[in-house]
Amino acid sequence: MLEIRSLTGRHELDLFRTFPSSLNAEFDADLEAGRRRLDWMWLALRDGAPVARVAWWRRNDSEKPLLMDVFDLESPEVGQALLEHAVPRVAEGAPPPFLRFVPPDWRDHDTTWLETLEKTGARPLVERLRLEWRPGTPIAPTTLEFREPAGRDELVGLMTLVTEGSLDAHTQSDLKTMSPREQAEFQYDDELALYGTPREWWRVALVDGEPAGFVIPARNSYNPIIAYIGVVPAHRGKGVVGELLAEGTRILAAEDVPRIRAATDVTNVPMARAFAKGGYLTIEHQVDMIWERPL
Repeated sequence: MLEIRSLTGRHELDLFRTFPSSLNAEFDADLEAGRRRLDWMWLALRDGAPVARVAWWRRNDSEKPLLMDVFDLESPEVGQALLEHAVPRVAEGAPPPFLRFVPPDWRDHDTTWLETLEKTGARPLVERLRLEWRPGTPIAPTTLEFREPAGRDELVGLMTLVTEGSLDAHTQSDLKTMSPREQAEFQYDDELALYGTPREWWRVALVDGEPAGFVIPARNSYNPIIAYIGVVPAHRGKGVVGELLAEGTRILAAEDVPRIRAATDVTNVPMARAFAKGGYLTIEHQVDMIWERPL
């Protein structure tokens, strides 16, 4: 008989970790920080043994679930049963987006998780490269002038310009329901403004005294990151992105960090090329999926 339930206490975390994942090591700290909740961590059990699991994540303890980032299953039947039971009890309306970290050759491995999610109405949004810079990797010299952003208005204005012709799938998706200005304001307020690291790290690149782009070095709950790089349309294709990446990397490297993480869409070839040229290695891929209606 299949039993489906959420965890009853932290003593069940080892049971939840039965499935291998790089996220397993983070569950204790995430629960402590409020990024996860026990009633958002669900198991399907057969004779007491886990046969599927699902979990949700958020940035802090004041938020609703932001992402579903754990979904493992032994068969499509138990996976779908778990989702149909757990999702409506955690999320109202359309479920939060799903993401999964996968090896670069993930299509050569078992993709039952993907097919099961699609059966519940999820669709792939984008595949991303997860990137890492490591200490000792050379940082290219820069030739442009840089300064801190003048404030929210200037940065939101630049972000608005950057949406034109953006190759980023999440930006393209947002622009289906928002104006460029609304999308920029939302991303600034809902992401960039929430980083606790110094805003003195943020940089605007100048060409002939005019802003040509910007970079946002920061630290999230897990790693130092290049949170955002944007080049205004008039200056694309001129090497500005490489200079911004080098400047952002240099700022974080000066903090004696053990690594710097970044991500970009597989289809964003110019950005992926800039990261590779800047010494960033692809450590894995990320698959993002979304639901547009309740299960």
